[in-house]
Amino acid sequence: MDKIVKHLPSKRVWALLLMGLATAGTAFAETTSEPLAKDLGISIDTVWMLLAATLVFFMQPGFAYCEAGFTRSKNTTNILFKNFVDFMIGSVVFWFVGFGFMFGSNGKGFVGAPNFGDLSFYHNAAGLPTEGFLMFEIVFCATSATIVSGAMAERTKFSMYLIYSLVISLFIYPIEGHWTWGGGWLCNADPSSFMMSTFGVTFHDFAGSAVVHSVGGVLALLGAIFLGPRIGKYTKDGKSRAIPGHSLSWASLGVFILWMGWFGFNPGSQLAASGEVNRNAISHVFLTTNLAAVAGGLATMFTSWIKYGKPSFSLTLNGILAGLVGITASCDMVSPAGSLIIGAICGILIVFSIEFIDTKLHIDDPVGASSVHCICGIIGTILTGLFSTTQGLFYGHGFGFLGAQVFGILVIDLWTAACGIVLFYVIKHTHGLRVEPRIEEEGLDVYEHGETAYNA
Repeated sequence: MDKIVKHLPSKRVWALLLMGLATAGTAFAETTSEPLAKDLGISIDTVWMLLAATLVFFMQPGFAYCEAGFTRSKNTTNILFKNFVDFMIGSVVFWFVGFGFMFGSNGKGFVGAPNFGDLSFYHNAAGLPTEGFLMFEIVFCATSATIVSGAMAERTKFSMYLIYSLVISLFIYPIEGHWTWGGGWLCNADPSSFMMSTFGVTFHDFAGSAVVHSVGGVLALLGAIFLGPRIGKYTKDGKSRAIPGHSLSWASLGVFILWMGWFGFNPGSQLAASGEVNRNAISHVFLTTNLAAVAGGLATMFTSWIKYGKPSFSLTLNGILAGLVGITASCDMVSPAGSLIIGAICGILIVFSIEFIDTKLHIDDPVGASSVHCICGIIGTILTGLFSTTQGLFYGHGFGFLGAQVFGILVIDLWTAACGIVLFYVIKHTHGLRVEPRIEEEGLDVYEHGETAYNA
């Protein structure tokens, strides 16, 4: 034992050895901590992006339940089917071509280059995986497409709806998305660019009031116009008849799901969660998104109460969605108070918009999609120019940003309207857009699909 102890290193040697290990460890940590931290940050951001994409995907059943609840039971299968189809077709088409149109090499122009399924052209500046980012963009594309389903419910040929769903995912959405989110001309911040030389700022749409919702809403309005009203919707003297949906329970569940999904839609557009800046940003967007939804619902409830003598539950559901649509463009740059005001404006507006489109324009939109998404998408985009704390007119920043917002929403919706008119006109005057009266009266479920949602 004494011999063993004798040959053990002295305390001094041990101390020197430990100091050497500590120094080496510190040096190693200094050389490796930064890359490790960066890699961890990208991993956290990737998980957050894919979680947000999952929440946005969950909006598909939200739209399905909402639309089915607001329409008659004899068309439930047809409506549910169309919501599945929107996502299935959109996923394939956007992956194969649309992603290139939106984020392709021609970064500052009208449209990007088609990718034909090849994703190697794209490199995310933040280091996020391309395939993950593609999935995030796919769910946004599908959301824009599925908005139209409700406005065209109960009288559209299923085969023709497939063509519409393909076209919007193929180029209508990707091209205008390129202008705003893909590096195109509306978001080109070069001093010599059109937007900077004209307005001094670029167009801003954080999560899609214009890019997603107004586009879907414009197409919904046009689709309803080209289809014409449902049988029995209007009397011979032009008075509107209510055609109640078969389940407000379904509709309310759909709105709850959509409300939840919006917490992926808006905060997820930050595309990052790591670091102080990102965690504060997504927390702020969570708050403004929720406050706008609450304000929209309350404003609609009280407005309908005053206008019709009773608070309307169905209108209030649309009021919540109106607030959510309205705040989506500005959720990152307005104060909580500003989000309440924007939500309330949209909630009040929705009551009069639905009535005006129905009773004055005689456009039959069974679920109010054109009012919720088109009107509130436009209004929310414009109000961004007023309530932005960093660039808004009400905060002393002049008219430049407001002008950019008005111009941006105008060109986006003109593009959408032009494409929609051509699309629906061609379909209507070739194969036909609408089912036969007999099929419409007996229900699309049996005649279009050979099965019903409810089997008593």
